Amino acid sequence: MLTNKYEFAGKIVEVNSLNEAVHKYCAAYLSDAPADFSVTTTQEDIEYERNRSEIPGCPDGYLEELAVYRKISEKMPSYDTVLFHGSVVAVDGEAYLFTAASGTGKSTHVALWRKLFGERAVMVNDDKPLLHIGDTVTAYGTPYDGKHKLSNRIAVPLKAICILERADKNTIVPVTKNEAYTMLLQQVYRPNDVFALQKTLELIDKMADRVGLFRLGCNMDIEAAKVAYDGMNRHG
Repeated sequence: MLTNKYEFAGKIVEVNSLNEAVHKYCAAYLSDAPADFSVTTTQEDIEYERNRSEIPGCPDGYLEELAVYRKISEKMPSYDTVLFHGSVVAVDGEAYLFTAASGTGKSTHVALWRKLFGERAVMVNDDKPLLHIGDTVTAYGTPYDGKHKLSNRIAVPLKAICILERADKNTIVPVTKNEAYTMLLQQVYRPNDVFALQKTLELIDKMADRVGLFRLGCNMDIEAAKVAYDGMNRHG
């Protein structure tokens, strides 16, 4: 068993794994502080991920990386934190989260923000950020950051969540919690533990009251980034 400690959303997690790949993957988040909790993976956990994977021939190390994050995400609701599927970019110290069905173009849209804003734009996490939900909502970078490996070990206050849809014309409108709730529920990690699931639902409800909620219809022109930014700040 291989052991190291890492920081996830302000919590120190001791990770006990079978494969070194897990620790190489998380190396940028190493910590020597006392652990808040620990997770341990087994070959059974690896096989569980293999059965869920749509990619044939995945190596054990990759599958164990997924198993570790699943175990961490099961425990995080106890710390008012959830895993959310989306791409988070920060501009001038405020974070914006884009979420959508897979393949819609979240990463492509966020790349337009980086092009438009240059050094003012900083990637928080391009795929699976952790969100701490208290009086305010904070987005955290994690090593689980998508195929382009875009993240930073930072914490940024989350200003808005934007549901992204493909469209010929770039338009953005505010939406209500009820209008956004189905997508929020689809994109949050839903724990297997019933108590953790109940806490997750409470946290999603709380989050929806604390950040701006928007729907963006966009094409792939850089104007889409300007429309999105201006709209979320005009109504935020």
